[in-house]
Amino acid sequence: MRIGIVCYPTFGGSGVVATELGKALALKGHKVHFITYSQPARLHLFSENLFYHEVFIPAYPLFQYPPYELALASKMVDIARFEKLDLLHVHYAIPHASAAFMAKQILKTKGINIPVITTLHGTDITLVGKDASFEPVVTFSINQSDGVTAVSDSLRVETYDYFDIEKDIEVIPNFINLEKFKRQRKEHFRMAIASSNEKLLVHTSNFRAVKRVEDVIRIFAKVRQQIPSKLLLVGDGPDRPKMEKLCRELQICQDVRFLGKLDAVEEVLSIADLFLMPSEKESFGLAALEAMACEVPVVSTNAGGIPELNVDGETGFTSPVGAIDEMVEKALYILDDENLPRFKANALRRAKDFDVDKIVPLYEDFYQKIINTQLALL
Repeated sequence: MRIGIVCYPTFGGSGVVATELGKALALKGHKVHFITYSQPARLHLFSENLFYHEVFIPAYPLFQYPPYELALASKMVDIARFEKLDLLHVHYAIPHASAAFMAKQILKTKGINIPVITTLHGTDITLVGKDASFEPVVTFSINQSDGVTAVSDSLRVETYDYFDIEKDIEVIPNFINLEKFKRQRKEHFRMAIASSNEKLLVHTSNFRAVKRVEDVIRIFAKVRQQIPSKLLLVGDGPDRPKMEKLCRELQICQDVRFLGKLDAVEEVLSIADLFLMPSEKESFGLAALEAMACEVPVVSTNAGGIPELNVDGETGFTSPVGAIDEMVEKALYILDDENLPRFKANALRRAKDFDVDKIVPLYEDFYQKIINTQLALL
């Protein structure tokens, strides 16, 4: 199968999932063509079945904002024609689904009928898509897609609640490569950070308000009062300066490390005892799944699709958004030496349910279903 994948190339969850999906499909023999404005962050694997096509965005004095959607649609047309793609799979509704609709209409004028599949990832629906200025285009683009998937049942329900969607939405959850994300022997790394055998708490995100990183720091500050511990913060974003200031105000800087963006986040997760995810919104919680695959239990909110992943009382605990004291109590319970081994084992066991080898065939079956439906209509 020849598949065109359109995604954001950054460290965000949708780009990570799209890239890992393309890599997994390539390993199974499919020809996968990535179409985006720069090389995806995790597209490091060299394969005869992987291709990257950069979308060039012309800069003219006439345009206050570069017309990315038009440039993307044109590139999709070009690649679909000359690489003879069987389908286009676009990740994140805005603006990829609308660009794909435009590309499909252009291709029809050239006698080419190519199915378009749109995968919804979360903020394209729950935050950005709800903006009144985007809603008509998002609704139209989803309804014009030949197939639609969502990464959790929670996101599927929210999409139907927020938009007038006529299409069936298939739930195909996010997945994990258990060969990459597994607990590694990093005792020297741990000793460098926690030389007195302190417990290690970890959080990874893009440091935006929706991730509630302030809650992470306040939870840690209270845990630290009860047991010796350190906090590792992976990622970067607009809220980072405020978080650094908060650490100074709470006088915990000596026990908090801001590690910035890391490619090998699994190395940090391998030395962790607990993962914190107090997000206001999460369609799935990919960062939590990565932690669980490295045998790290999770204390999270019960927002969005997180409870579909983090099983309360087994792989960790879930709490209402903003319930800092409750999350502190549950963190301390997990970190107790009598409880921690059980939670670590449960986290890994649950992560195996989302192994890439179990989830990618669901996409392959969905692709074939949509292609067959398209052929039947011709």
